[in-house]
Amino acid sequence: MSQIRIAIDAMGGDQGPSMIVPAAVQALTQHVNLHLILVGDSATLNNLLEKNPGLNTVKERLSVHHADQMVMMDESPTVALRSKRQSSMRLAINLVKEGTADACVSAGNTGALMAIARFVLKTLPGIERPAIVYALPAVKGKVYMLDLGANAECRPEHLVQFAVMGSILHSCVEKTAEPPRVALLNIGAEPVKGNEVVKQAAQQLQQDTSINYIGYVEGDDIYLGTADVVVCDGFVGNVALKTSEGLSKMILHFAKKAFMRNWYTKFVALLAAPILKSLNKRFDPGQYNGANFLGLKGTVIKSHGNANIPAFIRAIEMAMKEVHKNVPEKIQAQMMISQTMGANA
Repeated sequence: MSQIRIAIDAMGGDQGPSMIVPAAVQALTQHVNLHLILVGDSATLNNLLEKNPGLNTVKERLSVHHADQMVMMDESPTVALRSKRQSSMRLAINLVKEGTADACVSAGNTGALMAIARFVLKTLPGIERPAIVYALPAVKGKVYMLDLGANAECRPEHLVQFAVMGSILHSCVEKTAEPPRVALLNIGAEPVKGNEVVKQAAQQLQQDTSINYIGYVEGDDIYLGTADVVVCDGFVGNVALKTSEGLSKMILHFAKKAFMRNWYTKFVALLAAPILKSLNKRFDPGQYNGANFLGLKGTVIKSHGNANIPAFIRAIEMAMKEVHKNVPEKIQAQMMISQTMGANA
């Protein structure tokens, strides 16, 4: 496999360089075909690198690109786009635009990252709006859901474009023999249910034979594995994602409280420790870290802002998979096919 070059916004996220630098070194140790470019304050980054015991074995595949500014986590996307042209986030994306890097990974401000990435990289031909997609755990494998917040309001053609992009990403990353099952998220499975945007998108997807469209799914189907790709607008998707995260935290809270109730429940918890450990690993957000910004002329991966070292490495590995599989190029090719089918329908 040829070397993959990834630019890292080393100043982004809740922990910033203190987490990202050791994660970068560890990722390089695990992947010999990886080259990382840490973008940020060079003095801070070099100081942390010099203290890292693993640097000597990977330093030939690691470089530092200085940035004078950084985008704050609560900063307005408009301000970040207009006033932070020398930020670590902007310069990391610039490296992708210039061809110096194959992809960008950032744990920084999501809105700012999307705004800057869209402005610098532009969207692929046939894609009007990029979408945020995330792989969620399901009863059967994973379900890829999009959009998760980039587009609060969508037209039918946007949902169709999301379906194409999500299908291609799933095929590239999951390596399944069968084409992924694509569904529209709706308030019911019946054809008469839903608003006009969803209904019109369904009609268009039914005519596109390049997509394995299976119809509508409801919210409770998301985690059952009914579909491999679930499509919705960014408003609905973000609410569904945040609701799911809140529910999992509540369940974990009450489970811990129940096990700590008395000596007997503590004993039961001790007996159940291997099962609980397995479940915790299965639902650990770090196992699924790395949201894709699909539809851009380049690969951009958004890591959780509070990611730890293993989780951030997952985001880097997601970027590597996208680059290796040429996901943007495949999306562009598929969009041409879908548009041709739509014109002939």
